[in-house]
Amino acid sequence: MAKAAGVVRLLLGFTALWLSLLGARTASASKAVTAHLAAKWPETPLLLEASEFIAEESNEKFWQFLETVQELAIYKQTESDYSYNNLILKKAGQFLDNLHINLLKFAFSIRAYSPTIQMFQQIAADEPPPDGCAAFVVIHKKHTCKINEIKKLLKKATSRPRPYLFKGDHKFPTDKENLPVIILYAEVGTRAFRKFHTVLSEKAQNGEILYVLRHYIQKPSSQKMNLSGYGVELAIKSTEYKALDDTQVK
Repeated sequence: MAKAAGVVRLLLGFTALWLSLLGARTASASKAVTAHLAAKWPETPLLLEASEFIAEESNEKFWQFLETVQELAIYKQTESDYSYNNLILKKAGQFLDNLHINLLKFAFSIRAYSPTIQMFQQIAADEPPPDGCAAFVVIHKKHTCKINEIKKLLKKATSRPRPYLFKGDHKFPTDKENLPVIILYAEVGTRAFRKFHTVLSEKAQNGEILYVLRHYIQKPSSQKMNLSGYGVELAIKSTEYKALDDTQVK
């Protein structure tokens, strides 16, 4: 009986020692510092970032890509993020080789084209967008989000100032430049984009307008953009001071 009690005390002693070590390890782990770098702008859709990647390869491929993803964003509501991202890569793979697909994946991982999307978003905010419009057009200083008003606004468009076009603007391929300019602000892959794009691309092909696309997200994400791959240093200085007995120092 005494021997059994001794074994129990020994086991309890080992258990207490193990728990104390575990507690010390947990306390030590709780002091770890985790840092995240978040941008000031909201998270941007990967579909738009993919379009910017393709635009750098070719303007013609950019517009061909848009034709294949006109309402792709609807799948985001039913598919998981992983499946939806793979769908974007599959669509992009129609215009990119394996090497560029791998580069696109890397661009996704560091969100390399998110600042470009935010730039267009800021340009749209400066217009500003009409209230309650998922997409809208600007025709020589005149705004509308109704397709049936485009014809009316085009009639006297040339009498109004011509809009300034930026280097990064996406121009629909055309042989003529001296045409009335229609700038579409829309989110690629949405139904609102498809409706405007169908009308504007037809007019551009007929030589009636110069069609320009700028990204615009009516309802940005509530999450901030987390950045990775950027040169950020987190320096932590210890403020603990240890008392040493210098009488023993030789």
